[in-house]
Amino acid sequence: MKEATGELNSTVIVVITVGVLMTFFFSYLWPIIKHNFEAESQCSKATCVCDDETRKDHNGNCYCSIDGGESFECVYKG
Repeated sequence: MKEATGELNSTVIVVITVGVLMTFFFSYLWPIIKHNFEAESQCSKATCVCDDETRKDHNGNCYCSIDGGESFECVYKG
C-alpha cells in the first residue's frame, strides 16, 4: 500500500507541475507569440510609402496600411 501511495503522490506532483507550466505558457507566452505573428503577417501584406521625407518624420521607419486602412509601423519594409 505504501508503494501505491508514493506513486499517487508522484502523479499528483507531475499533474500539478504540468498545469502550472501550461498556465504560464497560455497566459504569458502565447499572447506574445500570437501578437508577433499577427504583426509579421500584416507587414507582409501591407503597402508602404517610404520616401526620405516620410522616414524623417517617423524616426527612420515606414508607416504602412492595408487597403488604405489604419496605418501601422513596419520596421523592415521599405
